[in-house]
Amino acid sequence: MTDTSNTKASLGRAIHAITGKWGWFVALGVGELILGGIASTNLMAATLASVLVIGATMAAAGLFQIVHAFSVRGLRGFLFWLLAGIVYAAAGVIILYDPLLASFTLSLVVCAFLIAAGVMRTWAGFHMRPATGWPWIVAAGVLTFCVGILLVATWPAIGLWLLGAMLVVDLIFQGWGLIAFGLALRMRATRHSGQPATV
Repeated sequence: MTDTSNTKASLGRAIHAITGKWGWFVALGVGELILGGIASTNLMAATLASVLVIGATMAAAGLFQIVHAFSVRGLRGFLFWLLAGIVYAAAGVIILYDPLLASFTLSLVVCAFLIAAGVMRTWAGFHMRPATGWPWIVAAGVLTFCVGILLVATWPAIGLWLLGAMLVVDLIFQGWGLIAFGLALRMRATRHSGQPATV
């Protein structure tokens, strides 16, 4: 009981600490909505931008792993870290070298994940019977599976826009979420102070 009270108190203090920063959350949300709108005007460019970011991130992570491997050269994991770093860095360089080919490959990987996730959700839903709501889990799994199959059926054409579309959806949903969170913080600040909150 004490642990629960302490957790609630800590959460309350954390929320109180960021209440005055509500304007930053709203501004960040608006910025993400604007970026999502810009990206939606050219899904192919958004896809290539996403792929380039993935490639650069993988290349950088690979280099860090290689450096880490040499920093633990005397330990047993040296070869593992070194090989993992080389593979990661090489994959990143290949993606940066040919982002168009990488977009086709990554889109196919996304399709495979959707199909696998759909199968797993459907299986989990059936195994939740007779718990309330299990049909919704099954329905969500079947829908995810069907979306994956539909995307595979349209591959490789989807390679030109799928990742860009996912980026747009993520930016828009995240943007609205941040705006809603910021406005909720503003309402909380107004309630506690009795006057309008300032940015």
